[in-house]
Amino acid sequence: MLSFENTEIAFANKSTRELKKANLLFRLIGNPFLNGIGTQLTSLALSLKLPVKGLIKATVFNHFCGGEDILDCESRIQELAQFNVKTILDYSVEGKQDEADFDQCLGKAVSSIERAKLDGNVPFCVIKLTGLIPFDLLEKVSAKETISENESIEFLKGRNRVDIIAQNAFNAGIPLMIDAEESWIQVAIDEIAYLMMTRYNLERPIVYNTAQMYRHDRLNYIKHLLEQAKEGGFYIGLKIVRGAYMEKERERAQKKGYPSPIQPTKSATDVDYDKAIRFCIENIERISICAGTHNEKSSLLLTEIMKDHKVLENDERVFFSQLLGMSDHISFNLSKVNFNVAKYVPYGPVKEVMPYLIRRAQENTSVAGQTGRELILIQKELDRRAN
Repeated sequence: MLSFENTEIAFANKSTRELKKANLLFRLIGNPFLNGIGTQLTSLALSLKLPVKGLIKATVFNHFCGGEDILDCESRIQELAQFNVKTILDYSVEGKQDEADFDQCLGKAVSSIERAKLDGNVPFCVIKLTGLIPFDLLEKVSAKETISENESIEFLKGRNRVDIIAQNAFNAGIPLMIDAEESWIQVAIDEIAYLMMTRYNLERPIVYNTAQMYRHDRLNYIKHLLEQAKEGGFYIGLKIVRGAYMEKERERAQKKGYPSPIQPTKSATDVDYDKAIRFCIENIERISICAGTHNEKSSLLLTEIMKDHKVLENDERVFFSQLLGMSDHISFNLSKVNFNVAKYVPYGPVKEVMPYLIRRAQENTSVAGQTGRELILIQKELDRRAN
């Protein structure tokens, strides 16, 4: 019987010392004052080149990241694989805006695919289009603004980078996930993802787009994409998540005076998330999904929907995914009963990955109960081991 309460399974890969470190880390992250001060001071210290890298690396970086490069991630890949948990390698460097940086991201993506080919422990690779195309250009294209000839060339170069990565993924037989980003650049991202699906998903899903269900229009997006897939004769890959830019989205909508794209309530997001995973399983002959969620109810619901539709636990068209360092009670208990599970494992230089780590810290204080739940489970396992 599947249960997310079994902490012996949830933390089987962690020593008592590692659990105590995680306990302290989540207590610090869970304190809004310490969290806010800590993230500000860390960013300042790094910008001033103060010697704090070792401290960051030994604490928050080590908990939430695989390493500074793919080779560093190897021990984490093998450790997770011992417990039937796969790895999604994510080069989490953000905010770069020049050609050299974009080409470096291209190289990192291809290297991830090369690593994934070696064994079955890395079933997906992932890219962020803002790592390959200038943000402001994605914004202009999404808004259907007129762009200059130079901008048009720049956009095509960026799209070609995506195409090179997708071609490599296709040749290797490794599915490629395109991350969702802010709504005001998402139109361009969706269009590029659609184009790649029409090219590389003719036999099975290779390119996956991401739907953030805290947006009230995403369920309709998924349904429309299915109609396009049936007409175009291609398969769909979808990563279904709740979302990561809510506060920023609402602030921008209010500032610029347009209707917020965000659901009116948390429960509305939950309803659409569950509707989305149900819709995907009902159309599994055409849609493959990766359910990226830390929500226990949605994870359990997906296992029940799969059972109702006679979809086997290890059917390669359905994956569950959680971030490294979070919700191990979901990941490891699912993998124990043979569901496909993959941890999102970010990597990159410590300084460059800080925006990602700061988001994780903020997420743990803003998501109701997230840090508290982690702490309760960690303490429960520490108590179990002590007795």
